Amino acid sequence: MIFHNHDQGSEEWLKCRAGVITASRFKDARDRLKPLKGETTGKPSAKCIGYAAQVAVERIAGRPIDKVFEKWQMREGKEQEPLARLAYEAKTGHLVEETGFITTDDNLFGYSPDGLVDEDGLVEIKTILSGDVALKVCGYRDLSGYMDQCLGGLWLTGRKWIDLVIWCPALEPIGRHLTVHHIERDDDVINTLESELMEFAALVTESERLLRQEAA
Repeated sequence: MIFHNHDQGSEEWLKCRAGVITASRFKDARDRLKPLKGETTGKPSAKCIGYAAQVAVERIAGRPIDKVFEKWQMREGKEQEPLARLAYEAKTGHLVEETGFITTDDNLFGYSPDGLVDEDGLVEIKTILSGDVALKVCGYRDLSGYMDQCLGGLWLTGRKWIDLVIWCPALEPIGRHLTVHHIERDDDVINTLESELMEFAALVTESERLLRQEAA
């Protein structure tokens, strides 16, 4: 692994991520249509194909192409993250080391953890601000939207566990503003993740080839 010590959200951090398949988008990279009769796996979805195209174009451009206006939720999430980290440290006794962007040595995959713990642990913080997401994640305990990112972080770093920190400030009056989900490394699940992500990497390469063939 290669550590790029840029502040998350900075121009250097954004440029470093350009053309890299990032853990925050692993769920999109694995998104498939429902398998047809006789198929073992479904074909790549529009979301998957779209993300492959984005990564391919960024490889050619050498810069990010998905810049969007910062919404209030994004600003609030950035402001809340240090509070969530402090609350997590107080609850667990773990000291969290902040870091930048981590890539594989071939720059194919990358991950921005919200913290490292000792030699074996990771922290991923998700700030929940909307009511429907709060009900889904805190009420029904549906973590499916975050699992690929968490398991991908374990895969890329080789670490043994990750704490998924759900931070929902609006639920503080009932004492549910902080929930920590401890996830242990599962190599069988990670091997499946790795296999499907390598298939996606091949799709990115093919997309880049198609874009370059006219110039060639």
